[in-house]
Amino acid sequence: MTRLYVRGFSLSLDGFGAGPAQDLENPLGRGGKAVHQWVFETRFFRRMTGQEGGRSGVDDDFVARGFENIGAWILGRNMFGPVRGAWPDESWRGWWGEEPPYHSDVYVLTHHARAPLKMAGGTTFYFVTEGIRAALERATQSARGRDVRLGGGVATVREYLRAGLIDEMHLAVAPVLLGSGEHFFNGIDLPALNYECVDRVAGEGSAHFIVRRR
Repeated sequence: MTRLYVRGFSLSLDGFGAGPAQDLENPLGRGGKAVHQWVFETRFFRRMTGQEGGRSGVDDDFVARGFENIGAWILGRNMFGPVRGAWPDESWRGWWGEEPPYHSDVYVLTHHARAPLKMAGGTTFYFVTEGIRAALERATQSARGRDVRLGGGVATVREYLRAGLIDEMHLAVAPVLLGSGEHFFNGIDLPALNYECVDRVAGEGSAHFIVRRR
């Protein structure tokens, strides 16, 4: 049975998933990179991005686990790139270069249609204008019995949470204070949405929490 998972979703200690003023130079917002530093230092991430070294341990295990049995992805448009509004052209091809780390079909939520974009390494971006349920239906079909990973960003995860469509989330809380940006929990009542925290693990660079739908 295909499930919808959030994996390795990084938050600051004060609940922000991205800093303010996101742009081409600051895709995670000002200060947002520090929230994800626990990922950048792991062995799995370094190998995935063609680097050497990296740290093993709890954080590394969680990053690696986030890619297990994933057959398709869903992303909010900001996770694909900084372009806003109608696509001026098709020159922007994503944050990750010609070979993104997804290696599967990726469904990008947008209000503006665009032709599918086939990349190296098995990734194809599909641009979905019909909303979150249509994206999930198409991703589930692509996954062929494997799971779907919801990559973010904050607004996209919040929308799926409110709809009760996420089966489980792994939230990684970094010891960083951002003060402003995109707040994850504002107006989100997880118990009322039938979610509970079922596990917590201390890592080297973040604290890991598993939140599951009852």
